[in-house]
Amino acid sequence: MTRFLIIGLGNPGINYNNTRHNIGFFILNKISKIYNILFKKEKFGYISKLKYNNKYILLLKPTTYMNNSGKSVLFWMKKKNILLENIIVISDDIYLKFGSVRIRKKGGSGGHNGLKSIEKEIKTSNYTRFKFGIGNNLEKFNNCNYVLENWKKEEIDFLNLKYNKIVKIIFSFIKNRLEDTINLFEKY
Repeated sequence: MTRFLIIGLGNPGINYNNTRHNIGFFILNKISKIYNILFKKEKFGYISKLKYNNKYILLLKPTTYMNNSGKSVLFWMKKKNILLENIIVISDDIYLKFGSVRIRKKGGSGGHNGLKSIEKEIKTSNYTRFKFGIGNNLEKFNNCNYVLENWKKEEIDFLNLKYNKIVKIIFSFIKNRLEDTINLFEKY
């Protein structure tokens, strides 16, 4: 059975639950609700498992904090023998307009410390990433504070309206592979 690893980046702990930087955790929590599965704390992460389209899927919320996410990703890739082409990393992106998404097969970290850590640990930037725009207001320009601020009510309302489509995009990657997914959802 083909194995996939879906990584939602974020920071563990109640203080970070509703922050912009935790969009990866938010999306994985929505997936767990849709499929009625629970996360269990294990080494370097909260883990949940499911089968979809005759594929084994491991959901991972790293507990190593954003700046050390790569440690968790590498551990679970090795432990579950998951190929690089079968991982997708969900993260926030301050350079994308709020609510927009970008799916890429490879690329740089864009200054994102979680992505930097993953690239350092797995020794490549050639992995699939799903970036969700958090729309940094460049007048604020203190990125650290901005990404660690709580979502505004209207942002949460928007996310709750769009999460089904976001989940469909992620599961399209598992079912249809990356190129077909990009073609299907290019106009998100």
